[in-house]
Amino acid sequence: MAQLIKMPKLSDTMEEGGIASWLKKEGDLVAEGDPLVEIETDKATMEYASPESGVLLKIIATPGNAYALQAPLAIIGKAGEQVDLASLVGAPTTKAPVTPAPVAPHAQEVIAPEVIPAASTGRIKASPLAKKMAQTQQVDLAQLQGTGPHGRIIAKDIAEATQHKQSSTVSIQNRTGERIPLSMMRKTIAKRLVAAKSQAPHFYLTVSADMTQALTWRQQLNAHPKVVDGTWGKSSVNDLVLFAVARALRLHPAVNASWQEDAIIQHGAVHVAMAVALPSGLITPVITNADQLGIRQLGEMAKALGKKAHKGELTAAEYEGGTFTVSNLGMTLVESFTAIINPPQSAILAVGCIKKVPVVTAQDTVGIQSRMKMTLSCDHRVIDGMVGAQFLETLIGYLENPTKMLE
Repeated sequence: MAQLIKMPKLSDTMEEGGIASWLKKEGDLVAEGDPLVEIETDKATMEYASPESGVLLKIIATPGNAYALQAPLAIIGKAGEQVDLASLVGAPTTKAPVTPAPVAPHAQEVIAPEVIPAASTGRIKASPLAKKMAQTQQVDLAQLQGTGPHGRIIAKDIAEATQHKQSSTVSIQNRTGERIPLSMMRKTIAKRLVAAKSQAPHFYLTVSADMTQALTWRQQLNAHPKVVDGTWGKSSVNDLVLFAVARALRLHPAVNASWQEDAIIQHGAVHVAMAVALPSGLITPVITNADQLGIRQLGEMAKALGKKAHKGELTAAEYEGGTFTVSNLGMTLVESFTAIINPPQSAILAVGCIKKVPVVTAQDTVGIQSRMKMTLSCDHRVIDGMVGAQFLETLIGYLENPTKMLE
């Protein structure tokens, strides 16, 4: 009996998926669990394994196009099986039955497709969507190193190359505009942030922390770094901020919360998401049970998740379930900014750069301090002003006296 393969939901926020490329062709034998198709979601491009065994009778969804969840993608059945496509997909049966594709002569048993390096064949491995984008953006595929499965060039690689090209070869004369196709990630970001900004009543609390002692503690930690995977695992300022945030959330469950129509959920666990900027948009991998980790453990996890995010290798479990988000632009010249809450969370912390500024001390003298501004965006349905202020007081206390975090 022929089975219809439908567009799966590969992430909690996915509403549609793009077909990057088919890994099998019509007539191929497919075993359950075989890589069948590459699907571009709002988070990454990933392989989708076949949920059925049989012959790939018909490919319905074409590469380079986006399809809604549960849209028909392909049909898998028995060799030579006659299939009424209209009946199978639930449409009026006005069309003739689908003529099944012939089984490939070599497909006498299920054999995983051989991966041949592009260099050995001269063929460039790229998804159809990436090829289409490359043609539009005038990007030479031969100059790119793919980050997709088996080294395949995917849409994210084209977006990165386009961004680099635009920043390095801007012409003063004869400049023309460009139309850049929206990725699944960019579409979802736009839809979710518009909804978040319009539905959640945001308010903002901005504070400044003296980072002198935090920087001294970081220097002490990095005097004896731990070797991880052959590299020196030094702690960053971002690690310190995440470490302090996780412990502050443990003491302020009202901030580690989510809004529901009939209740406010205060989460028992502290899962801190961190915003990672990619050429195609933002993604927020999650450090689970962050308040239970030591500073070095947390830093190692943050770095590992950041690397996987840039390579497009995050699994769904690694970017879902966050209870609070940190967006850090401290590596730039941005002193302060406000961030939009990532639903269903109720708060996000925007972190600016550390800057030396003159400060009037308690003794009425003027001194120089290394200070860092932070802005907490709150959903007023869940968090009141005093609740947010108390959380920030705890956070500042940790950053200005890091030994408190070890108690």
